Amino acid sequence: MPTRLTQIAAAVFALCSAAVAHADMEQPKQDEMQKVEIKGSAAKYDARRDDTASKTVVSSEEIQKYGDTSVNDVLKRLPGITIGGAAGRSGGEIRMRGLGAGYTQILINGERAPAGFSIDSLAPDVIERIEVLRAASAEFSTQSIAGTINIVLKKALKPAQHELKLTQSRSSTGSSPAVSLQMSDKNGATSYSFGGNAWRFNYDRTTPSWETGNGADGLPNVARAITWQDIGHGDGFNLSPRINWNLDGGDTLTSQSFLNYNRFASTTHSRTETTLGAGPDYDRIDGTYSNHNGFGRTDLNWVHKLEEGAKLDVKAAVSDARNSSDSLQVGGNNGAPATLVRTVHADSSEQGFSTQGKYSTPLTFGTPPAGTEATEHALSLGWDAGVTQRDDSRVQRDADLPGSSPINSDEGFNAKVTRLALYGQDEWNITPLWSVYTGVRWEGLDTRADGGSIDPVQNRSSVLSPLMQTLIKLPNKKDQVRVALTRTYKPPTTAALIPRKFTSTNNSPTEPDRRGNPNLKPELALGLDASFEHYWGEGGLLSASASVRRIENYTHQGLFFQDQRWVSTAINDGRAETRGIELEAKFPASVLMDHAPKLDLRASVSRNWSRVESVPGPDNRLDQQVPLSATVGIDYKTPDGQLSTGSNFSFRNGGLARLSGTQGGYTSVRRDLDVYALWKLDQQNNLRVAVSNLLAQDYTTESLYSDSNGTLNRTTVANGETQFRVTVETRF
Repeated sequence: MPTRLTQIAAAVFALCSAAVAHADMEQPKQDEMQKVEIKGSAAKYDARRDDTASKTVVSSEEIQKYGDTSVNDVLKRLPGITIGGAAGRSGGEIRMRGLGAGYTQILINGERAPAGFSIDSLAPDVIERIEVLRAASAEFSTQSIAGTINIVLKKALKPAQHELKLTQSRSSTGSSPAVSLQMSDKNGATSYSFGGNAWRFNYDRTTPSWETGNGADGLPNVARAITWQDIGHGDGFNLSPRINWNLDGGDTLTSQSFLNYNRFASTTHSRTETTLGAGPDYDRIDGTYSNHNGFGRTDLNWVHKLEEGAKLDVKAAVSDARNSSDSLQVGGNNGAPATLVRTVHADSSEQGFSTQGKYSTPLTFGTPPAGTEATEHALSLGWDAGVTQRDDSRVQRDADLPGSSPINSDEGFNAKVTRLALYGQDEWNITPLWSVYTGVRWEGLDTRADGGSIDPVQNRSSVLSPLMQTLIKLPNKKDQVRVALTRTYKPPTTAALIPRKFTSTNNSPTEPDRRGNPNLKPELALGLDASFEHYWGEGGLLSASASVRRIENYTHQGLFFQDQRWVSTAINDGRAETRGIELEAKFPASVLMDHAPKLDLRASVSRNWSRVESVPGPDNRLDQQVPLSATVGIDYKTPDGQLSTGSNFSFRNGGLARLSGTQGGYTSVRRDLDVYALWKLDQQNNLRVAVSNLLAQDYTTESLYSDSNGTLNRTTVANGETQFRVTVETRF
């Protein structure tokens, strides 16, 4: 019979063999001593397997595996998560269950980032872990109809750790160098860590578009070809210092800060050729755009240990975000002198204060019968409050030229958003095989805004969210079942409530003006999640899950024709429903065969459906929901651990989606193939090589409009880009 070593036995064998070999080569010094500690897998905590409230944790090692420079590239490889837009281009929306537009909650250290902050500018090197919560919990905001992704910045403080990374990325349209420095050390009761990242990028892209239309009789009446050239460059940095003090009595005091700065500039050239029908207002538009964006946040966290295992965790934070932009557009028609010279200057600032606190204590009730264990509770009570002050101004000026129709505006507003949440939760271990999580969270928002060009706005909303999750472990200790009942919501953003107008250059049903709606209500959702999980071997997992959400006060962009211009604004419009199933498998090859190579395999597939009652079918999906997504990945490590390599394929389906009775959209399939290799050159130096979007697939989108007068379709193709990336890593 074949002899099979467990991972622990294999580790012991490897350590003993290495020790014998080392003893043969060199006699150890008398004053040196090496301590080796071996822990069994039973002591290893797995949040996904052991927590009653469902949570998947992505470790720092997984986050940094491909040497990504954007957190979006990390997220696209996770089961059930998709990124909108074309591969290799920034700004893609993060989606769970195929849903974006605010249905998926994105947090940094448990809190929302300010308006205007781009998550994909967050460098993976400053992230300690990513938590994916598919069902809501009372501790975090329940603004999470699709789910929550919590990005936790680095906290682990390892003594005397210093690491420097230099990265160079290049694609067919541009390049991007980056540098990362991570440091940490400890001195007595004080420890610190520091993370710093800086990057630059440039690109030169050409994006073609086509507009076609038919009249009421079905005959073609519009045919235009548009070429858009975009040349841009930018740079930015992240800084994340952290200091930790161990106080008397086991208390800790921690100061953590995060600073992000970006600047960007671009030059654009748009040309339109009309072969049928009337041309646009401007068949040539040249422009420049620049933007500066900064965000800073610092918090102080005190953890006080009380008697009998109780704990008080209190945090206070202040933040400041500032953004400014300038743009210039020069437009003309038919080769004549320019009839449009438009400048726009915008400034915004957002200051915030927040405080969170949680009291937690373990409780045991009653005396258990002989031969049974006591019933244990983990009770928590807490609050989450904050106030944000936002100042926003936008000045548009059109030159008064012959043949022009100037549209000048000077719009600004001051907004104050106050929020308060109170919650309680209890994790109850009824038996060793059955635990229940119950929670309730009340959350209220008050938004007030005023400005010279808008009427005063006041919008109040509050939601009471009862929550329940249960985990049942079957007697074989390999299988378990989870069920969750949740009430979640999606409030309107501050920008969506402000009734100011943004003017488009070539106004049309596919390129309308936009304005806010102060009467929006929050969307409310009742959710049910259920899953079955099977664990085997060391690291093997098979899971199947299903979910359903029923949404009231569904919000979408309405389209109106007012004052001879097309205008889009958000409106509440009835009910919607979304359903989904997800299958996932991951396991090392060793669970399938003896003496297997060090291969780790993983795969997942998600299928989503949704229906909006007020929109006629078919294809009346929520927020252009991604109907199907899948991932397949494999990782390999040589026996000596000197070489690691792997590959990941991500698939995201597209298709037609109807947004209203007159509007629709189409997105093409997106396929991402990424590969990487990591060489450990010695104890201090690594070389990492990665290729992203190896297939370089083009990405096509369509904006569709149809009414009794005819149709107008706009098709845009973003060219696929393969990115080659080399990273040199050194520890010192």
